[in-house]
Amino acid sequence: MKALMKTTKSAKPHEVEKKWHIVDAEGLVVGRAASIIANVLRGKHKTSFTPHVDCGDNVVVINADKVRFTGRKLTQKMYYKHTGYAGGLKEVRADKILEGNFPERILEKAVERMIPRGPLGRQQMRNLRIFKGTEHPHEAQNPEVLDIAGMNRKNKVGA
Repeated sequence: MKALMKTTKSAKPHEVEKKWHIVDAEGLVVGRAASIIANVLRGKHKTSFTPHVDCGDNVVVINADKVRFTGRKLTQKMYYKHTGYAGGLKEVRADKILEGNFPERILEKAVERMIPRGPLGRQQMRNLRIFKGTEHPHEAQNPEVLDIAGMNRKNKVGA
């Protein structure tokens, strides 16, 4: 009777094999790139995905300052933060962030908001490294190229 039973194997933290991926974000749409990066960070692309274990891979994103928005989001999308004081709600447009000193924060916040909140989500976010230029210090890990632009084309209807 045991041979007929179907069981699901949960991954253990010490059994997870982590790979390194590199993403060139030049010309990619922010939300579409962020959703694919979030899935790789969580490990949902693996057959051994377990929701309560960090199964995801490490992701290095380069050229984060060259991401793009669709429509008029570049000038109309607002990012908000609160100072903690009464009336301290601050807003800044997306184009001002991209022109500023830390343009990689746009992609970082987009991915962070697609990862579950809590200790596991914070652990998964530590596996994301974002750089605004093409140089990064993770060449020794031999990252595989993750072709997000090709994934978007493949998932479209009629392509």
